[in-house]
Amino acid sequence: MKELPRNDDGTLASWAWPGGYPLYYLDKGGMVLCPTCANKDVDDGQAVIDAGINYEDASLYCDDCSTRIESAYAEDKAQGEANEND
Repeated sequence: MKELPRNDDGTLASWAWPGGYPLYYLDKGGMVLCPTCANKDVDDGQAVIDAGINYEDASLYCDDCSTRIESAYAEDKAQGEANEND
């Protein structure tokens, strides 16, 4: 199994090191999870199995809580689209 990025306290990290890029996680069912939801206690069928860096997907959302997962380089574009919709 792939080693997942962890903080010193053992929780799954929110940011990649080095670089500080925003992370997302995948569970066994293929669901995309934000770091908060990835750190919840779940049964084995929902266990986190992979992590990735969200470089440019401004529309990546957590499948559990529906929170948008920040991207490293598409934030300016996402902000511009949000302002157009105001």
